[in-house]
Amino acid sequence: MIIIQARMGATRLPGKILMSLAGKPMLWHVVVRAAAAKHADKAVVATTTNSEDDATETFCQKNGFLVSRGSAHDVLDRYYMAAREHGADQTVTLARVTGDCPLVDPDAIDMNFDAYRNGGYDYVSTARPGPSNWPRGLDCEVFSSAALEKAYQNATEGFEHEHVTPYLWQNKNNEFKIGPTVVAPPEYARDYRLTVDYPEDLEVMEKIFTKFGAGGKLISVPEVLRWLDEHPEIVAINKDCEAQHRAREAQSLGEDQASRR
Repeated sequence: MIIIQARMGATRLPGKILMSLAGKPMLWHVVVRAAAAKHADKAVVATTTNSEDDATETFCQKNGFLVSRGSAHDVLDRYYMAAREHGADQTVTLARVTGDCPLVDPDAIDMNFDAYRNGGYDYVSTARPGPSNWPRGLDCEVFSSAALEKAYQNATEGFEHEHVTPYLWQNKNNEFKIGPTVVAPPEYARDYRLTVDYPEDLEVMEKIFTKFGAGGKLISVPEVLRWLDEHPEIVAINKDCEAQHRAREAQSLGEDQASRR
């Protein structure tokens, strides 16, 4: 099961999840791409009970997407309740992605599932515990429903509830078997931003989807990356946004917890 966090109330770019890319809302691309992962039996949008997310729920219902609504601030609670609502007992494996990553890659998700299963781990991701060589925006975490339940029952820190998985990857009590960071293969290994937090990120995505988004087929991320290699002027549009993002992470999680690379 893949659970996609998505809400309309983003502080830097409100309403971004329903902004149009190639004629479809950004969240449409996220759900369709995530659901294309071979190891995913279903994809669920976990949104909030805030009034602005009435639009998110309506969008999901119109498109036949599974949706669950929960706390705007306690995202761990929202995530756990979404999993329970849609049938995730302790035997189910979960993948976490976010609704502001319109190029989330089904093959990358499957790589995380494979690493999780092959290693017999409780948690693996593209971003932790070590440095990441994936583009920002292909981030994925895979973990057991049983591990999520332990986090739900035992997490006490505010950032553990805001960011869902810190209780898992910090593993303070050595409760979990944490896998090494999933390494991006050469065709994916880049330091580009393929997520949407700022207007500059949206500008980059609009250019990518204008170039690759027509025709109804899933956009190939390696093809996009090769194109960006040839167009550094596009990469430059949102390059400075990554520093802002890392500074925000550091403030929220603490410097030792925010070192993604």
